[in-house]
Amino acid sequence: MKIVRWLVTTVKTKPRLNLQRPVAIGISVLSLFMFSGIRSASAAQKSDFESVAKLIDLQLSSPTTLTESIDDATFLSRVSLDLVGRRPDAEQVRQFVRSSDVRKRSIAIQQLLADPRFGLHWGRYWRDTILARRSDERALKLVSTSLTHAVADRLNQNVGWDQIASDFITARGDVRSHGETALFLAQKGNPEGITAEVSRIFLGIQIQCAQCHDHPTDQWTREQFHQLAAFFPRVGIRRVRNEEPRNFEVFSRNNQGRGKKSKNRKKLEYFTPDLAMPDVQGRITKPVFFLTGHSLELGTQDQIRRQTLAEWLTATEKNPWFARAYVNRIWTELMGWGFYDTVDDIGPERDCANADILGLLETHFVASGYDTKWLFNTILSTAAYQAISPATGRIAGPQPLRGDAVFNNLTQVLQLAGPERKGGKNQTLASQKQLQKKRQVFVQQFFYDPSLPRSEINPTIPEALLMMNSPQINALIRGDREQTMLGRLLRAEPENKNLVETLYLSCLGRFPTDQEERRCLEYMDARGIRREACEDILWSLLNTAAFRQRN
Repeated sequence: MKIVRWLVTTVKTKPRLNLQRPVAIGISVLSLFMFSGIRSASAAQKSDFESVAKLIDLQLSSPTTLTESIDDATFLSRVSLDLVGRRPDAEQVRQFVRSSDVRKRSIAIQQLLADPRFGLHWGRYWRDTILARRSDERALKLVSTSLTHAVADRLNQNVGWDQIASDFITARGDVRSHGETALFLAQKGNPEGITAEVSRIFLGIQIQCAQCHDHPTDQWTREQFHQLAAFFPRVGIRRVRNEEPRNFEVFSRNNQGRGKKSKNRKKLEYFTPDLAMPDVQGRITKPVFFLTGHSLELGTQDQIRRQTLAEWLTATEKNPWFARAYVNRIWTELMGWGFYDTVDDIGPERDCANADILGLLETHFVASGYDTKWLFNTILSTAAYQAISPATGRIAGPQPLRGDAVFNNLTQVLQLAGPERKGGKNQTLASQKQLQKKRQVFVQQFFYDPSLPRSEINPTIPEALLMMNSPQINALIRGDREQTMLGRLLRAEPENKNLVETLYLSCLGRFPTDQEERRCLEYMDARGIRREACEDILWSLLNTAAFRQRN
């Protein structure tokens, strides 16, 4: 074990920056160079995002921000993790590195954006974002899957972000079938909770701090919070009758129910609580959108309230915070730093770094029709995203991977069949259902709120123990079994040097350094038994910080 610990500590990794988590898997890079549709994209569209990317780099170019570009292997690993939540496999990396196509990075970006797993990966991001601050634990079980796929389908179809946001604000229906209802279910249909989340997620404004008093650090007043809450008093949640397993639906309550058992006895209008007399009904409040002052009359039906709010909220010519919040959130997720300190607290009183770049992206994002893939394409095409990250540079650097990505990469390295893996048979787990259960273990263990600043996301002991001590993982890295990845690799690869290279490419998405290669080969010689030495090396790589991070 001493030798194994020594090997773990000698694996070269990027600076930590208080982050954690990466791991392995990928897209078919062979098809990157065969996908003719990418090359037929309109020149005008290409010129647009590439020209904006160049303008961004000009704004950022200084000795402390832009350095030399990362190598091809690291680039492919980075962009694959960011777009589809997994690294490419060893052979895909080798093919990409060998290619002499000067536009191969651009082609890779566009191919990944066209991959259905792009929507799935980012659907899980929004699942975690929307459910992280839930009030109802049932939402986690009832709506997680439908929420993920609702976002995934829209992103893969490149539905505009304004439409996606509107779908969430106006959602109705069965929660297991209509994932857009997740926000209402997660907050138990409570107007105050819904108000806080709608503002935080879609505007980046923490207006809930004004629920009991005027905002302590922003201009928002208590009255404005409750006027926004007045858009949601008619949102109802009820159980779907005669359906098992137990299920719920979000519906519009536009009639006052009668009788003690009625589900519609809740008031149809919103009443601002009286802090001096909390047991009193309070003051009836009209719906008013706090950013523009637009209002609706009392008595307006639920569908009209929410549809109108969605229109006002996404109308960027009068409300810049909608587009600004999304641009800042995606930039922060890809680059590791944001224009604001946090992605969901960006109000007018907050300091904004590189405001010119944010304004540039915001303007072009709106002009594109809130085209989410255009925004990804632009950011990923910058030299800043593709640069080596110094310890103090404000450019793309190590990022913690969420639980799904950790699991994706683990199953990629160990070559386990799964619902997202094409071809092959699962010879190590009894069923896809069991594999899904194991995914949930990783999702829960490695979970963090995506809206938190990166400095607040740190590795935990349970995470480390899951990777180090899991009997299932230890069984799957054995090299004396024909069905394991390592067992197949040992039989197929007689050269130790090539074997070490494959393990590094599979686990970390990069080639080993000369020192790492030398130490691994020395260890194999010292160990004497090739299989056992390779098991130790594979175990060590899976337990590095670099495996759980996107570099």
